[in-house]
Amino acid sequence: MEPGVEELMPRLLPVGDCDLPDDFDPTVPPRTPQEYLKRVQIEAARYPDVVVAQIDPRKLKKKQTVNISISGCQPAPEGYSPTLKWQQQQVANFSAVRQSLNKHRNHWQSQHLDSNVIMPKSEDEEAWKKFCLGERIYSEIDTLSDNENLGIDYMKVGFPPLLSIVSRMNQATVTSVLEYLISWFGEKKFTPELGRWLYALLACLEKPLLPEAHSLIRQLARRCSEVRVLEENKNEEQISALNLIICLVSRYFDQRDLADEPS
Repeated sequence: MEPGVEELMPRLLPVGDCDLPDDFDPTVPPRTPQEYLKRVQIEAARYPDVVVAQIDPRKLKKKQTVNISISGCQPAPEGYSPTLKWQQQQVANFSAVRQSLNKHRNHWQSQHLDSNVIMPKSEDEEAWKKFCLGERIYSEIDTLSDNENLGIDYMKVGFPPLLSIVSRMNQATVTSVLEYLISWFGEKKFTPELGRWLYALLACLEKPLLPEAHSLIRQLARRCSEVRVLEENKNEEQISALNLIICLVSRYFDQRDLADEPS
């Protein structure tokens, strides 16, 4: 290291002049504190001042870029803004659901799943979308065959968020599945199947929120506000479901800048 550089970098562990033996060998384990610190100095001097990391872009995970918007939610359509009393009641109901889920989680985890329920691996995005939404919605198939009317095929219509299923999901899986469904919702329409799963995943989300979960639920609330504005037929049941998600994100998870102003 050049003397001029050393002057700009004060030593955290200064080593004064010390009497080291003539046979001092920096390659062997140090025997005294002075030998140890001297060896650290010698090793540090061998490193270049600037090091460039060699990164293999193929090993980078997809979706590294995160776009964060600081804007709030779009106002509800005229005549569909929820009252403050309604929002407070939904928060109270949601809080009760979360408490019950946490209280009985061990019980539901011990329940056997049906043989046809095979939960995907946490990192399998496509499998989770099909598991939650069903192949019909995921593949955008609107018609049912005659055979499908004879019974429920959960592979086609999606598995509901049963307590025996969501109780087995750890926080990493909850966050991942929430991310998968929000990503899907970013380009697709809102469906009852999607709404049920979003509600269940929010009920499983632990507080305080991790930064990733914080960003996800804000993204979800904004998307809900966009969809309800674009709702052409003004389906009251669907707008109510969208209002509910916005309400929970803003008022239960303390994202108050996204809350609907009481009507």
